[in-house]
Amino acid sequence: MRLANRAFLEKLKVKGIEKFIAYEVPVALARERYGNHFAAVLSDLHETDDLRVLDYNGQRVFQLFRFSELGQPVAHE
Repeated sequence: MRLANRAFLEKLKVKGIEKFIAYEVPVALARERYGNHFAAVLSDLHETDDLRVLDYNGQRVFQLFRFSELGQPVAHE
């Protein structure tokens, strides 16, 4: 999903996320690095709430990935 997608941005806003810097990472690599946490977040999907946040503050992503593995940063405010 594109980070500029209005529906996606509205879902973030509903969760109180109006300002962010995001980096795209390959799903397979995220699944590998986050392990059981990735599986737990994925399995907690509800019909009415299809947005999942794997790393809300960036601490774990910076521990698990090298900068060279992250896509270009996308800032939104």
